[in-house]
Amino acid sequence: MAEGHHGRCLCGGIGYRTGADPLWVTVCYCSFCQRATGSDKMIEPIFERAGFVFEGTPSVFTLPSEGSGKSVHVHFCATCGTKLALTFERWPDKIGLYVGTLDDPAAIAVTPENSKHIFLSEARPGTIVPPGVPAFQRHAAEPDGTPVTPSIHEGFHVVGRDIP
Repeated sequence: MAEGHHGRCLCGGIGYRTGADPLWVTVCYCSFCQRATGSDKMIEPIFERAGFVFEGTPSVFTLPSEGSGKSVHVHFCATCGTKLALTFERWPDKIGLYVGTLDDPAAIAVTPENSKHIFLSEARPGTIVPPGVPAFQRHAAEPDGTPVTPSIHEGFHVVGRDIP
């Protein structure tokens, strides 16, 4: 099995190996991600769950998604409180990481080709979205799985206005 990327919590009690490179990177501005990260967004590389391995057993907190109504499972270290990953009732074969828990967060670039920006409807005013990235007001797919057409701006987009 390919090793992919490695990461861990603050205390080192829970680690992980991704087994591969990410399928894509989601940059999410929803209120859940803002609260979960204590920041204005979450950068979340998404991996196949099948190749992912936790080293140690994380605790899990489950809550319903306001967007889909389906359960979101937050995997975290009970000792130091670090949130490591998310799994989803809606996509049981995928796992999303909190990018800052990677041993080398810079090893996963966020580019227009591999990323999407979601929940711009909840982004802080003044949030800057780079040119060329698929951007969505909410999810990139409807609850039934139907894809949503993204907005793709040629120049930088500031939530609330465009700039050249």
